[in-house]
Amino acid sequence: MKLSQILSDVKVLNDVVGDVDITSLAYDSRQVQPGGLFFALSGEVVDGHDYIGDAVARGAVAVVVQRPIDVGQDVEMVQVADSRYAMARIAASFYDYPGREMLIVGVTGTNGKTTMTYLMESLLQQAGYTPAVVGTISNRLGDEGEEANRTTPESLDLLRMLADFRQRGADALVIEVSSHALMQSRVVGLTFDVAIFTNLTPEHLDYHKNMESYFAAKTRLFCEPETYGHLKAVVNTDDPYGAKLVRQLNDVISVGHHRGASLRVEDCQQTLDGTVAHIRCEYGDLTLRSPLIGRFNLENLLCAAGAGVALGLPVATIELGLAAAKRVPGRLERIDNCLGALIVVDYAHTSDALAKALDAVTVLKPQRIITVFGCGGDRDALKRPAMGEVAARASMLTIVTSDNPRTEDPQKILADICVGIERVCPQRWSVDQVRPDEKGYVVLEDRHDAIAFAVAQLGEGDLLLIAGKGHEDYQIVGSEKKHFDDCEQVRLALACQRSDDNDTDQ
Repeated sequence: MKLSQILSDVKVLNDVVGDVDITSLAYDSRQVQPGGLFFALSGEVVDGHDYIGDAVARGAVAVVVQRPIDVGQDVEMVQVADSRYAMARIAASFYDYPGREMLIVGVTGTNGKTTMTYLMESLLQQAGYTPAVVGTISNRLGDEGEEANRTTPESLDLLRMLADFRQRGADALVIEVSSHALMQSRVVGLTFDVAIFTNLTPEHLDYHKNMESYFAAKTRLFCEPETYGHLKAVVNTDDPYGAKLVRQLNDVISVGHHRGASLRVEDCQQTLDGTVAHIRCEYGDLTLRSPLIGRFNLENLLCAAGAGVALGLPVATIELGLAAAKRVPGRLERIDNCLGALIVVDYAHTSDALAKALDAVTVLKPQRIITVFGCGGDRDALKRPAMGEVAARASMLTIVTSDNPRTEDPQKILADICVGIERVCPQRWSVDQVRPDEKGYVVLEDRHDAIAFAVAQLGEGDLLLIAGKGHEDYQIVGSEKKHFDDCEQVRLALACQRSDDNDTDQ
């Protein structure tokens, strides 16, 4: 494709003399191929302008830059105001606008995005679509996919992926849209039909600095029709920021418990088997049935039903589609056991998400709640004491352990968490001091040991929540990424316990 063709949607700040053939695109100089176009992206740590020489040496015939730079006589320099924005527009053109032929549903918010994609995937399948899904756990079409390495891919990777999905028969896309993605133009080049706002709670404040900036990033999806299309908005107005967003929009479907919502909860029952909720809707009342539990999952179900209404789907299609949705890996995922206890693994890694997970299991009225969790290193430290307080308030036994400490001192992370725990639970125990009838907490840095210890404490009717990593099958310690799966660790602990019991019987 000629350079002039793929620059047709981009404002270029300099005169581009040559009109070379472009055979590939790359933003990593190591991925550049002969005849390729290289994007010099300016990041917080790495500046792509420093790698232009490497890109040219590997065969780049053109480079996109944000500042003038000597690229040599045989290479075309394309100067733009924002390389990331330009990359999205150029990639859309290069891959022949793959999103134009798809119905696109975007999901944004702090919590619930991944669950929402599973619900929407099932709903669209019930409606006769062949949806692709891009999100935190995987990027997939049907049963075929690959593990995701970030919530929303870079625009170039995303549009390349969509072109492949389109070729394989996808006619719809459900995509998690992170705040980082909106700030970094990763979903520019897509025209959304529906956008869903789940909630907003403190997270990524190391990046956004404060909640208002975080909220402003999220609202870009809804408030920039010239970029993202004249979409239909579905907003959870039980969330304060959702209620705030609704006041900024004209055409919106609101969902929640309050009387003014377009879809509102009339009645709801939750058991170990899941949720049954009767929904009053001005477009036709619905009964939602799902194996999901917890008020936050009811909000997710409402948002998905609202999206179905926004798309004009029949009530029966919405009900059947949501009832058929698969369980989401690492989202209150249950682990079978012979102890008479309920064991669940959840991705909750903010104070709000942890509170919601604990609320969800508390309504099941267990004998005792044991919670195992930690906090990631090199990330927002302010949430650590908040998560500690939330866990200790709801749990009889709180076990603090490592999550992904990364390059931070694990003991410093644990100490930060304990500050919050001690606001409501000053009793710290060693592993030999734990009393099942008293409230307290234990610190075990090794996550394997923490999970094994928690399983060993379980009795009939107890509930164990292991939070923070959910579907992740790794742990990052220092710069090393090693295999670690909470579900596997629970099953290993259960197997060891059965073996110990058998040895005792003999």
